[in-house]
Amino acid sequence: MADAVIDLNADLGEGFGRWTLTDDEALLSVVTSANVACGFHAGDPSTMRRVCALAAERGVRIGAQVSYRDLAGFGRRAMDVPPDELADEIAYQIGALQVFARAAGSRVSYVKPHGALYNRVVADDEQAEAVVSGVLRAGAVCDGPLPVLGLPDSKLLAVAEGVGLPVVAEAFADRAYTRAGTLVPRREPGAVVHDPEAVITRAVGLARDGAVAAADGETVAVSARSLCVHGDTPGAAQLAWRVRGALASAGVRVEAFT
Repeated sequence: MADAVIDLNADLGEGFGRWTLTDDEALLSVVTSANVACGFHAGDPSTMRRVCALAAERGVRIGAQVSYRDLAGFGRRAMDVPPDELADEIAYQIGALQVFARAAGSRVSYVKPHGALYNRVVADDEQAEAVVSGVLRAGAVCDGPLPVLGLPDSKLLAVAEGVGLPVVAEAFADRAYTRAGTLVPRREPGAVVHDPEAVITRAVGLARDGAVAAADGETVAVSARSLCVHGDTPGAAQLAWRVRGALASAGVRVEAFT
């Protein structure tokens, strides 16, 4: 793939009170986009403020990582939320993060669902429409339509594009794929790729060639503009640095999509 370019994102601010999960400061020295937890699956006001300030200092784009209201389950439990209520909760999370982004001299630049919600809106029209409605409701406090980050060919991106929102396809260097191009559910063995060398190889293949080996060994085409390295894995910052170095060596330019 000639002149390949990719955004590098990570989930940040995933702590609560005295409990911390992600090494936010270290990751913000590597990534170009930060998916900041907005308090529903993780995060709290002080954490959101701190991460926004650090991101603004480093020129890292701030994204609202919105979720089902599920602190106990880290947003990874399936939930049935009425569409209008879900839309309000999405708008609420974006608006809360925008306060701290603005205070830091920056802004919310995009929206990415988290966990169970991310997987649900791959194929669920109703929930995808609710998320998009929430993004639109938050538009009054944002600078124009917010880009939506999600899985390629998902219902979420189709619905967002249908109402005129910018869409950004995302790939995962450290998650296993099915032959259909979807993520292997976390409850299944091998859903998360732990071997650093495998993560690096997959990252380069996704960014440069637009392809990755599925769990059954078949090659799957995955066209993405942003690449996620999860911030809650051990040694995430060091791995992210290695991924970025490997991308540069492979001739892939790393820059934000907004």
